[in-house]
Amino acid sequence: MTVAYPHKFRGQLSAEDILDNVVRQREAHMTTLNRYRFSEQRSCKDLTGLIEILNGKPRDLIQELSHHVSDEARHAMWLTDLLYELGEEIGTPDGNLYIDEFTRLSKYEPSANPEDIVIDALAGINVAEKRGCEYFAAHIRSLKKAEQTDENIKIRETIEKILPEEAAHVRWGNRKLAEISKKSEAHRTKVETAKRKYVAIEQAAFESGMDVLAGAEVRRLENLLKISETLPLWERPQYLLNQLPETLFSTELQKTRIDIFKKAWEKDPSSFVEKFIPMFFNGNLKETANKAVNH
Repeated sequence: MTVAYPHKFRGQLSAEDILDNVVRQREAHMTTLNRYRFSEQRSCKDLTGLIEILNGKPRDLIQELSHHVSDEARHAMWLTDLLYELGEEIGTPDGNLYIDEFTRLSKYEPSANPEDIVIDALAGINVAEKRGCEYFAAHIRSLKKAEQTDENIKIRETIEKILPEEAAHVRWGNRKLAEISKKSEAHRTKVETAKRKYVAIEQAAFESGMDVLAGAEVRRLENLLKISETLPLWERPQYLLNQLPETLFSTELQKTRIDIFKKAWEKDPSSFVEKFIPMFFNGNLKETANKAVNH
């Protein structure tokens, strides 16, 4: 059976590696919290859209999804209140956004079969929730290692309220997918195929939101090809044609790079030339992450 769990960033950086650095740099920390807030907020919209597509059937799933919307709205509220109290931004974050990429990469010719729609939706929700649990748990561990300021304690306590509910969402998704798999061998095959597809989509979305180093376009293309390999042969050409332009020529990627370059230059022109430029072309992500804290 496919184990649908997220992987490290390019196989090198764990969530804790990343967050150990994030919590030491306040601007990056606040940006990360706002990205959490935005993802929880957008999840409400996406889940509501799914409820409308299903149009009342199956009844038990509609009820469960409505509870899920309530949970995500509460998480968004807690994070919004936290950022508001800290005097931070609560608008749409800049840069490539994980949830936008996840939605974009999930776009292909939808099935007309309601059961197939449910399987796809559950597989997608499940792997995204697992990424959320991984990051919230790592964030808590990183905050426990950091200086115990009032602000860090308040942030940790907020995330500690969210994590158990996200973990419950993962268990719910695992249970629903297992129930469908047990119906028949054909159902099991559909569930396994959907899991593989959304693991590839989620990993690509995750990496595209973080990777701005030289060669990111090539790595985005590699991830796109991995997604296409999970699709039926006859769906692959159209999927690739639809996704290639934004994958290779992302305006958000270029804008993010320019913003980062500008900030690094304004902070220290000498360090920009001596350290930042080599860092940009450096393939060692752990070294890059450690250096990035100082820029």
